[in-house]
Amino acid sequence: MIRAYKFLMRPTVRQGQALGEMLRDHCSLYNAALQERRDAYRHPSKTSVTYGMQSAQLKDIRGFDPERQGRWSFSSQQATLRRLDKAFAAFFRRVKAGQKAGYPRFRGMGRFDTVDFPKDGDGCRWDSTEHDPVTRVRFQGVGHVRVHQHRPVKGRVRTVSVTREGKRWYVIVTAEQAEVEPLPATGSVVGIDMGIANFLADSGGEFVPNPRHGRKAAAKLEAAQQALSRCKRGSKRRRKAVETVARLHRKVRRQRLDHAHKTALDLVREHDFIAHEDLTIRNMSKTPAPKPDLDKPGSFLPNGAARKAGLNRSIADAGWGVFLAILNAKAESAGREVMAVDPRNTSRRCPECGHTAKGNRPAQEKFHCQECGHQAHADTVGALNVLRAGLVRREAQPA
Repeated sequence: MIRAYKFLMRPTVRQGQALGEMLRDHCSLYNAALQERRDAYRHPSKTSVTYGMQSAQLKDIRGFDPERQGRWSFSSQQATLRRLDKAFAAFFRRVKAGQKAGYPRFRGMGRFDTVDFPKDGDGCRWDSTEHDPVTRVRFQGVGHVRVHQHRPVKGRVRTVSVTREGKRWYVIVTAEQAEVEPLPATGSVVGIDMGIANFLADSGGEFVPNPRHGRKAAAKLEAAQQALSRCKRGSKRRRKAVETVARLHRKVRRQRLDHAHKTALDLVREHDFIAHEDLTIRNMSKTPAPKPDLDKPGSFLPNGAARKAGLNRSIADAGWGVFLAILNAKAESAGREVMAVDPRNTSRRCPECGHTAKGNRPAQEKFHCQECGHQAHADTVGALNVLRAGLVRREAQPA
């Protein structure tokens, strides 16, 4: 099993400058490789440039520009070229599927924040020992950088990445663990129903409130973005305003991640089996299609776009996808079982008699069965049905 660890680095002023230069030079390499692919395709022969061809040119590039390209790790430069190759592979996959293509773009320094080292010991070295209280990571061309290691790294270190977030530098370490350390069995099973009014409801009748971090920070974000719009492009004041907006967004993202980690950890510690809805969040947050007015060409009928936009913001603010990904990762490391089930009619089916009808849910939070008269909170009913569907699916799986 592969686990990732993210730690704050504390570089000196000179090391911070060297890390910035490393990002700059890798960004230049990425953009140059993208330009080569574009020029080759625009040529009458429509030549295709592959990762192997560009990787073979690295030796000559490093020899031609030893100050900017020759000082960095060869493997990290290969990883940057491989990153571009993955971008093109994703582009062609979306074209083939008929989706919005999204051709790979040139990256400015503000949009290129990560350098990957595919192997520990090749251009980088994770230096962490039990007897040394100070942890360091060594990067070629930068030196030994201090790391604030707040928890131990278990397993063999495989890859190391350095990333910049605002004015802070982080190192991301992936380690391979030979065996999973399961938590003691509790004998408890649970189903969860994701929502907006409540972040989730479980089959036991408990609720986790929705913190709505994005909504709470909306006023500050609006003011910061308005201040940004009034700044002159290229000015020092605008750079400060951009950093203010980015800092607010980073705070909301950290708050959302913290809430997701804590909620998922509570579920994993208390239950052996967790069932949840298999949500297609991308489809749930789509904007409604426009409705042309046939009587007035060029005009459109109301389609509820404004109301749907508010719902989409609430869905994005809840962060269901992030939470479910964290839940699956924590359950895997703890030896728990997580199962996704079909969400259709889970909030309309009576858990007592099985009657399914739209009228069983007369309000957002109310469930009242038209057949047997059973009443309960609609989210609790949904969680109960999710749990039952998950248990049925688990029993149906081959041993």
